[in-house]
Amino acid sequence: MTELMVERAATPQSARMASGRAVLLIVCAGVILVNLDLFVVNVALPQIARDLGETDLGTLSWVLNGYAVCYAALLVFFGRLADRYRRDLGFLLGVVVFTAASAACAAASNVEMLIGFRLAQAVGAALVTPTSLGLVLAAHSAERRQGAVRAWTAIGGMAAAIGPVIGGLLVAASWRWAFLVNIPVGLAALVAGRRWLPKLAGQPTERPDPLGVVLATGGIGLLTAGLVRGGDWGWTSAALLGTLLGAVVLLALFVAHCATSRTPLIHPSLFAGRAFTGASLVALFFSASFAAMLLSIVLWEQGHWGWSPLRAGLAIAPGPLMVPLVAFGVAGALIARYGAAVVIAAGCAVFGGGVAWWALAITEEQNYVSGVLGGMLLTGIGVGLTLPTMMATASGALPPQSFATGSAVVNMLRQTGFALGVAVAIAILGEASVGTGTSLHAFREAWWVTAGLALVGIVPAVLLLRRPARAAHPSTPPAPAPPTAPVAPAA
Repeated sequence: MTELMVERAATPQSARMASGRAVLLIVCAGVILVNLDLFVVNVALPQIARDLGETDLGTLSWVLNGYAVCYAALLVFFGRLADRYRRDLGFLLGVVVFTAASAACAAASNVEMLIGFRLAQAVGAALVTPTSLGLVLAAHSAERRQGAVRAWTAIGGMAAAIGPVIGGLLVAASWRWAFLVNIPVGLAALVAGRRWLPKLAGQPTERPDPLGVVLATGGIGLLTAGLVRGGDWGWTSAALLGTLLGAVVLLALFVAHCATSRTPLIHPSLFAGRAFTGASLVALFFSASFAAMLLSIVLWEQGHWGWSPLRAGLAIAPGPLMVPLVAFGVAGALIARYGAAVVIAAGCAVFGGGVAWWALAITEEQNYVSGVLGGMLLTGIGVGLTLPTMMATASGALPPQSFATGSAVVNMLRQTGFALGVAVAIAILGEASVGTGTSLHAFREAWWVTAGLALVGIVPAVLLLRRPARAAHPSTPPAPAPPTAPVAPAA
């Protein structure tokens, strides 16, 4: 009864009146902005390097990694604030920051400026993501939430995957259009959101301790920097070992802080449920594999085969096109019959098989149909099976007072995985600069490791099988909050 009252308080009548398609459509405009931009820059990277006179791949990778690290570190902090204050205002503020930073990125005159403005973009993105999913969860009844989350995630995943395609079209004119395109979309989201988004009052939660933000940012940043620079410093050098040790210490302090603080950034009670914990671990490994896959194939097609950004983007298109087909047409029926864990595990396996296809089939000579296409289709199917199911499983276990915070935790792990995946790919590909051909052997090593990361995601997915299969059924209400959850209005 208490839980029902909390749920009704979290979803007021105004939210239900504006719920469903209207709210989903508006917030997905912001989600498309964030996810599209996360990967549209992959295709633009070689042109950015030539235009701004930067050839070091390690430095250029921070155009991607700086965004991902900052985004990941701030997600939960802003998610906590979104649970405390009005989510609609948080969403609109995030869109404003992201749109303004996009305009600044388009005007950057050197790589350092571009990286700085990408960090500002990440701040806006970190506001948009948890508030948008919090709005979707609050605007749907319990039995419809998992279906809404699958739609939210599938649209975001498709936008991320199709980023290189859009990037190829835009970069044909100039890499700056990869950022300018965000401005009209952002303005449209602002107008629609200001007019139609429900005004959702915040919950009486405590302010989180910002120390957790500092520890998480430092730990993730040092870990990523060590992986990116390991080839330059030497894998046994004192600089690398010191950097990795610092990362371990900061991340350990972060975990200890969350376990002991009165107002932790992440409340331990969120991980009391096996479904949420398993889905969160899948998010980390699968996202690392996804990011490494996308960056590596773009670098191969442009750097080794000499393809234009437009041609490389169009070559990637078949994969993203599979995402909505699988997510909306197949995944729901499979979840209903076999359970979420089986669908997630199958998706990880198919995705890993697609990347392994490249390691076995791609040759020095251009062989797109026999070498790239099959793997691209398999990776698209894997994303359509894994990503929406994973997010729906995690979100279904959240109590209403933790909608934004819990979704931010999973997205933080996803973005951390993106940053680590890019770093791992760069580390394996070595010292090659953008625009020069790295050996096929190095790319094959990167693809095997990328496939392995996806397969590791099967392990936490299988742990979900220990829960009743009906917990992942799209028509089943989410599991009740663990007994400790109400302890944290702070969560």
